[in-house]
Amino acid sequence: MEVYSFNAFAFAGELDLNRLAAKLGITRRYRWEEPMKLSPVTFSALAVSDVEQVYLYYFGGVVFLNCTGDIIARFLDGLPTYVDNLKGQPQLPHRDEYRLEIDPEREPAITNDFAVMHHFELEFMDIICFVIAKSVALERIEERIDVVFDEVESLIANLGKGRLELPDRDMARLASSILSFKFTSIAHIMVLDKPDSTWDNPEADRLYRTMARLFELSQRYQEIKHKSETLLDMTDVFTSLSHARRSARLEWIIIVLIAIEIVIYLMQLYRGH
Repeated sequence: MEVYSFNAFAFAGELDLNRLAAKLGITRRYRWEEPMKLSPVTFSALAVSDVEQVYLYYFGGVVFLNCTGDIIARFLDGLPTYVDNLKGQPQLPHRDEYRLEIDPEREPAITNDFAVMHHFELEFMDIICFVIAKSVALERIEERIDVVFDEVESLIANLGKGRLELPDRDMARLASSILSFKFTSIAHIMVLDKPDSTWDNPEADRLYRTMARLFELSQRYQEIKHKSETLLDMTDVFTSLSHARRSARLEWIIIVLIAIEIVIYLMQLYRGH
């Protein structure tokens, strides 16, 4: 029996794989949906004989294949040398593990934690990495959007007390965060896209469909999309109320100025008499 172990993490932001490739001396160009496969020990393009492997994705996912904890730690410590936006990043809290077992004597099985297949195919490795990288990236977005929901909840509580204290800069930051969630979940993670290998390989297609269902990729994507739209609606309400409050203040200022002018005019008339 052969056993392959997978460890997935999610960075706080996306990875520019083509820029990283140039710094590593790799001449090929990477498409948006294509992972970069490296040796986690040498930071070089993957060779056929490499047992330890790392998959890097544009949307900020990284998956280690057959890597010990020490190799993973060294790679994560060394990667910021080549990727500027990873410098100073805290520990990666979003992670997942998976296992592929190749055993011709056991029944094929696909679960949340492991898969059993009769024979080895390279497409199986690519699909498992693809799915768990998406899953941890979605987990990162889910946590961020929950933080924004908590912030909006406090605004709603203040609004219920008749207070709306949110400067325009904070309102713009809130809207920017929400739009970022939508763009990242739709454009970066490509939750509804399938790997190319699934179109010609029925076993690979079954593995991908089953894992995508077990990890609830589509449902989680729809939930993020729904939450983003709800937050945008709330932001529109807050913006409208903020503009109304500002307009009311301007109207009162104009009324006060007119009243002051009238008082000054009356005082001038009185002094004239």
